Amino acid sequence: MGEGRQVGKGTKIRAMICTVVGTIVAAYVLFPFYLVLLNAFKNQSSIVANPIGFAGTSFSQLKTNLVSVVNNTNFNFWYAFGTSAVITVISLFLLALLGSMAAWVITRNNKKKWAVAIYLVFIASMIIPFQVVMLPLISTFRDVGKFVGINMLQSIPGIVFAYCGFGGAMTVFILAGFIKGVPYDLEEAAAIDGCSPEGTFFRIIFPLLKPVITTVTILNGMWIWNDYLLPSLMLGQNGKVKTLPVAVQAFVGSYVKQWDLILTAALLAILPMIVLFLIAQKQIMNGMIEGAVKG
Repeated sequence: MGEGRQVGKGTKIRAMICTVVGTIVAAYVLFPFYLVLLNAFKNQSSIVANPIGFAGTSFSQLKTNLVSVVNNTNFNFWYAFGTSAVITVISLFLLALLGSMAAWVITRNNKKKWAVAIYLVFIASMIIPFQVVMLPLISTFRDVGKFVGINMLQSIPGIVFAYCGFGGAMTVFILAGFIKGVPYDLEEAAAIDGCSPEGTFFRIIFPLLKPVITTVTILNGMWIWNDYLLPSLMLGQNGKVKTLPVAVQAFVGSYVKQWDLILTAALLAILPMIVLFLIAQKQIMNGMIEGAVKG
C-alpha cells in the first residue's frame, strides 16, 4: 500500500511539473502574438506609454488602424495579400499533386535501387539548412532564367518553383509513409479490371490520401504564407512582386515610429493562417497520426 501511494504521489508530482513547464513554454511562445494583438487596439501614444497593459485599448482604435493600414499606398495590402494567396495556392496544388505521385512511385518501387536513391535524396535534402543553399540558389535561378528567357527572380513562377523544391522533401516523406500502409491488392484488382497506372493512381490511391494530403497542405501553407527569407531573396524588397511578410517589412521601414500601424499590419499578415490552423487543427493531427501508424 505504501509503495502504491508513493508511486501515485510521484506520478502527480511529475504531472504537475509537466503542466507548469508546458504553461511557461506556451506563455513564452504566445507572448509576441499577445503584444501584436493587444497593441493593434491602441494608438501610438498608448503603445509607448504601456505596451503590455490593456490601458488605451478600444475597438474603435482597431478599426481606425485597420483602415489606415489597408488604405496606405506604401503598404498596398490587397496587392500583397493577393500575391501571397496566388503563390500559396499554386505551390500547394503542385506540391500535393506532384508529391503524391512521386511518393506513390517511390513506395511501389522501394526494392529498386533508383527508387531508394531518389528517396534518400529527398530525405537528405530535409537536413540541409536553407542558409547553405540560398546564395547558390539565387545565382542558379539567375542563370537558368537567362537560359530559358524567363525571369526566375522577381516573378511568381520562379518562387513557386522554389517552394515546390524546398517543400517537396517533407511532402514526399509524409505521403510515402502513408502509402506504405495502403494494400497493394487494391492496385492489382484495378489492373486486372483494365485500369491504367494513371487511372489507378487518380481513381484508387489519390482519394485515399485525402487525410494526409490535408495535413501536408496545411503545414506547407502556413510555412509558405508566413515565409519571409525566400521571398525577400528572390523577389527583393523593392520589387513589384511582394508577399505579405515582405510588404510588412517594407512598411516597417517606411513607418519606423508608428507602432500602431506596424503591429496592425503584422496582425493582418498572420491572422489568415491562425484562423486556418484553428479550424483545421484536428485534420492536421489526424493526418499525422494516420501517416505515422500506417507508415
